[in-house]
Amino acid sequence: MTSIRSELESNRVQELDQLLKLVSPKILEYVAKADPNSDSYQSNSLGTYHEPSELKEKLLTHHDRLDATGIKDAPLGELEDVIDKVLNLSVNTWNPGFMDKLYASNNPIGVISDLILSVLNTNSHVYTVSPVLSVLENYIGKKYAQLFFTNDQQTCGGLTFSGGSWSNVTSMQIARSLKFPETKELGNGNYKFAVYTSKHCHYSVEKAAILLGLGSKNVFKVDILADGSMDVNSLKSTVEQSIKDGYTPLYINATAGTTVFGSFDPFTEISEIARKHDIWFHIDGSWGGNVVFSSTHKKKMIGSHLANSITANPHKMLGVPTTCSFLLLPHVGHFQKAMSLSAPYLFHGNNDDEENYDLADGTMGCGRRADSFKFYMTWLYYGQQGLEERVDHAFNIAQYFIEKISHLDGFELVVGSKESPPQCLQVCFYYSPEGYKSKDHTEATRFISRALHSKGKYLVDYSPNPTSQDGKGEFFRVVFNSPILTSEVIDDLVESIVAAGKELEL
Repeated sequence: MTSIRSELESNRVQELDQLLKLVSPKILEYVAKADPNSDSYQSNSLGTYHEPSELKEKLLTHHDRLDATGIKDAPLGELEDVIDKVLNLSVNTWNPGFMDKLYASNNPIGVISDLILSVLNTNSHVYTVSPVLSVLENYIGKKYAQLFFTNDQQTCGGLTFSGGSWSNVTSMQIARSLKFPETKELGNGNYKFAVYTSKHCHYSVEKAAILLGLGSKNVFKVDILADGSMDVNSLKSTVEQSIKDGYTPLYINATAGTTVFGSFDPFTEISEIARKHDIWFHIDGSWGGNVVFSSTHKKKMIGSHLANSITANPHKMLGVPTTCSFLLLPHVGHFQKAMSLSAPYLFHGNNDDEENYDLADGTMGCGRRADSFKFYMTWLYYGQQGLEERVDHAFNIAQYFIEKISHLDGFELVVGSKESPPQCLQVCFYYSPEGYKSKDHTEATRFISRALHSKGKYLVDYSPNPTSQDGKGEFFRVVFNSPILTSEVIDDLVESIVAAGKELEL
């Protein structure tokens, strides 16, 4: 019988070994340049901004290979060139100067976890193909949920979804399916469902309403207080008025660490309104939920045990590789109750009296990467104490920055003060360079932000105040999340902001 062989066939062990030997030193060099504790550290290794047209010109030099022979059998130099360009032209989030978004550098065990997942290359949708990862996800989901649902220690649990947005979307779907089971077959029907959230909520709440067919106009965005937290009195009156207008209350979204100010909503008070009107109470803790690991800061989550669902992202405050987002429920069985359909060709009933092991049966999807493994390995590696130290260190660095700028001219906090600091790890502030006369800070903010990035040292974000009418324009929004941040880095950041401001033509 003639043997059928593929032209792609090779000794995969040797090929993998060859590629790892090529890539491993490059990865180590990439991280070393961004690590202040390394002899190879370069403060300007963050990377600088490039226009898309420039990147296309630099990167797509091998594009003809896509339509021809590829570079598998070419000299390794061609592959090395591609890898070098990707590393050198990307933002190096391992650099302590990366303070732009609500995540920061990966951690070493995270890299190993990701590598193992890629080697396994399995799908954690059914138990038969991912037995180990399914057991671990159930275990770590329950362990994680127990930090929040202190009254439901035996029944709580969680599953991973591809980012906080999809965790939020799924929570709204579960709310509708459990509270109004007929909607699984009939859709929204004659219901005019209402969703309530604050004006500083993440946009995924509104997108969830659109996706579920509720419509964005059925999302009521209630007022906030000066610190950015939800105004409970506004929520109360909004719910009551919507009922009078013929709406059916479905879902309240509260936030633990808002995207703009990092504010925590008053969960206990919100839960009382939800309970009175039989509304599903969800907490979007994508950013701030992981303060539960800190003995000092977990008080910000008081009342979270009263929620019907919670989103929490280890890939943000805890430095687990992106993406790793959990949706946590006080009753883990509600995942299947809300989502399951009869699909015997896929799900063969791999569950027992307490746990479902065909994990996708508790989701609206099918294919899923076992992101929970990265969190399991991180928690196992560092332990509860190590994760607590990471969270506390980040808050201490943020406080150090606040105290430092409080003594300097030109700096003004948008929310909080030295005595009452912002609730999460982003610090929002204006900076007026000496001689800057305009009340609107937008020009100065954008100029300084670009100047810092152009030197490859710092990448910081800026934002308009979405609820302010004071005419002060855009402010800096700096996130202190990296475990390698030190007071020396913060001192240099402040000096760099002041120096960049002096370059602005007034």
